[in-house]
Amino acid sequence: METRAHFTVIGALVVAFILGVFGFIYWLQNAGGFSQQTAYEVRFEEPPIGGLASLSAVLFNGVRVGNVVGLKLDPQNPRTLIASITVDPSTPIRADTKVELSYQGFTGAPVLALSGGSPDAPRLTSVNGRPPTLTVKAGNVQNLTDAAREAVSHFDSILTANEKPFHTAIDGISQFADMLGRNSKRVEDLLGGLEKLTGTGAAAKPPTSTFDLDAPSDFPGLDKEISAPTVVADPNATLVYDTQKVLIKTSEGTYTDVEGAIWADNLPKLMQAKIVQSFENAKQLKAVSRPIDSLEAEYKIEITIRSFQISPTPQPSAVIELAVRLLDAKGAVKDARIFKASEPAQGIKGRQAINALNKAFVTIARELVIWTAGAV
Repeated sequence: METRAHFTVIGALVVAFILGVFGFIYWLQNAGGFSQQTAYEVRFEEPPIGGLASLSAVLFNGVRVGNVVGLKLDPQNPRTLIASITVDPSTPIRADTKVELSYQGFTGAPVLALSGGSPDAPRLTSVNGRPPTLTVKAGNVQNLTDAAREAVSHFDSILTANEKPFHTAIDGISQFADMLGRNSKRVEDLLGGLEKLTGTGAAAKPPTSTFDLDAPSDFPGLDKEISAPTVVADPNATLVYDTQKVLIKTSEGTYTDVEGAIWADNLPKLMQAKIVQSFENAKQLKAVSRPIDSLEAEYKIEITIRSFQISPTPQPSAVIELAVRLLDAKGAVKDARIFKASEPAQGIKGRQAINALNKAFVTIARELVIWTAGAV
């Protein structure tokens, strides 16, 4: 009796499980949504439908409302594809609703896109027990690949039909570019002439002139001849003075250069040559020269450039200042002096600036020669 009771309990549990499964299926059909979906058929008049498959999304005005549940060919017309879809019954699909094959993203998955439908249009209804039918007209199923292929085909046909004109045009462009290359200087001159004619070109810069420093030729009161070998060392100068530019120093302490004028050499080299020439003009040719490897000089004139420029304010003037040391053969300072000279300038342009700087330099070079002769 006890064994039978166990079998009875087990049988009851199995029956309850089966009833529960059937109940779940019934709920799923009536409450879970299967029976809540409305079925439609979509007929494509122009295959192929690239990429469309079961479970592809169905969108209405961009909102997903269902899925594709099946695909088949029409037995009466193998070129017609029939897609079975299910959508939410609240979807307002009407007789004038449009259907087309679309893609999510540039190269995304294919979807059936439903759109439009007038509120006054009748709803689609089943005929003879078959689901309502939507038709995709020819031309609404072209995918991106087909469109690109068709565009390339059109472009290729245009090139083929116009091959000779294109070849002529390219050949003409090549010849024109070659002509421009061979006559670039003439074209540049022509454009420059047009700019001058219309007054739109940049103002022409004045030509650059090269100027030399003057060396003094008269030395009043000098009656002594230097007997000890003496050399004029390379002058020391900051980078701003180690240049061929004729400098202008503004009241703010910044430097510009005189337009259209340069020195014949970098200023320190030019100054050294002109100071040696000044000693030569003073009949000190045997004693004073530049440093020479074979010459053992007893004295060396060491020069440092402290100023050598045009000062535009308050009145334009040339300003030169040199620090000079006379060193013996052991490097000891025998004598030292700072030479200064300032000369008014008629302006800050090329020749005006050079004339003033030359006068100031001649004054300093003359004093330097007389001072050296007295100190040696």
